[in-house]
This record gives sequence, C-alpha cells and structure tokens, in this order.
Amino acid sequence: MLRFQNFRLDGRIALVTGAAQGMGLAFSEILALNGAGVAMWDVKGLTLKTALATMLAKGYRVASYAVDVSKADEVNAAVKKIEADLGPVDILVNNAGILRRTDFRNITQEEWKLVNAVNVDGAFNCCKALIDGMIERKRGKIINISSSAGRSTSTFGGAHYTTSKAALLGLTRHLAREVARYRINVNAVCPGSIDTPMVQRAASQKEIEEAIEKIPMGRLGRAEDVANLILFLASDASSYITGASIDINAGELMV
Repeated sequence: MLRFQNFRLDGRIALVTGAAQGMGLAFSEILALNGAGVAMWDVKGLTLKTALATMLAKGYRVASYAVDVSKADEVNAAVKKIEADLGPVDILVNNAGILRRTDFRNITQEEWKLVNAVNVDGAFNCCKALIDGMIERKRGKIINISSSAGRSTSTFGGAHYTTSKAALLGLTRHLAREVARYRINVNAVCPGSIDTPMVQRAASQKEIEEAIEKIPMGRLGRAEDVANLILFLASDASSYITGASIDINAGELMV
C-alpha cells in the first residue's frame, strides 16, 4: 500500500503572476499556507498592496512586486530581486492573463498583440528567466494556467484569448520534453468557467447564468477549486506528471 504523499512545500519559493486577486491570490494563499515563501506579481499596484497586507496579516512569508510580465526586462530584474529577498524560485505559476471578448472581425492588430503579449509572451518571459536556475538545481515546477478555451473555444473571450490559451498548451508540452531530464515538471491547468473578477467584468449576469446552465455540476468554479490542483502540481506528489494539460471544469468540456 502506498503511503499518502505530503503536499508540504517548506523551504521552497514560489512565484505567482497575476497574484493580486482571483485565482492568483488563491494560488498564492494555498502555497503559502503549505509552507512556501511566495513572491506575488501583478501590474495592479494598489490591489496588490491590499492582497499583500491580507497575506502578511495571516502570518505568511510573502513579498509583492509590481511587474508587467509582457516586458522581459522587468521580469528579469524582478527575478533578481526575488532571489535577493526570498531565495531561488522553485515553483512558477504563470497565471497572469487578460481577457478581451471582441468579435474576430473587430479585433485590431493592437488588441491581438496585447492579449498575446500578456498571455503568451508573459509566460515565456517568466519561464526564460527561471529555467537556467531550475536546471542548475535539477528541480522545479512550472504550472501554466491555460483554459478550457485552449482546448476548445472561449465562453467569454474572443479568438485572441482562445489562441493565446492554446499556445500555452504547446509551450507546456515542448518545454516539458526539453527539461524533463533535469527533474523539472511543466504542466498546464485548464480551468473552465471560474467565478473571478475578470469573468465578472467580461460578462453580464444573464450571460453568466446561461453559462451555468451548460455546466453539468450547475455552478461556476471557485478560485479555491483550482488552487487545490495547483498545490498538488507544485508538490512532490506530482513528480511523475509532466507535459500534461489538466482539465478542471465540472464537466463543462469533456474530451
């Protein structure tokens, strides 16, 4: 009989992007609750300060950094700051993302580039900044937050959002193959319709209710639902999983 695996992350440092609210904040909290030191990144400075204060009040070892992940120079500088403040990063959660729901014919070049710059280039920049250190230490966990949109189409977003989330799945698979020999796990999580501030801004209450009707379990997901999966993938319990795209959608998409 196998002994239950320990999900504790004591002594490890996690970096969560898009950490000021929604799923990113939930990811930061569950990792910190289970012993990790957590670096919280976001472009929303005031919201990030509020989130940091909440985390510190709970006694977690956390620090926050205002970073635009679409800009490689900001990412590289912030990684050096994390290493000085907390230590080398063992766990990367590429959660930062933006959603636009413009119809395809009305998507401008600028909007297309913006969505992909944050959702795809941002993940690439963070992976690029951290991968050499993970290879040198021969350990690391990279978790890319894709979406059911990346495996089908988006409920609330446009073609650019769907494309960006599909691209993350390709990045996940290819990087996983390249770095597996260094004991680095690279996986993607594909949430369905999750009740987050981003979704609440993008859709009307009627549209949300219509989406819920199509979900077999009859509700939107909660950030905490996804956070439980993030903890598993960040822990040693998932050491034999890499290159995977894991659905978490209450049956909204079954493939």
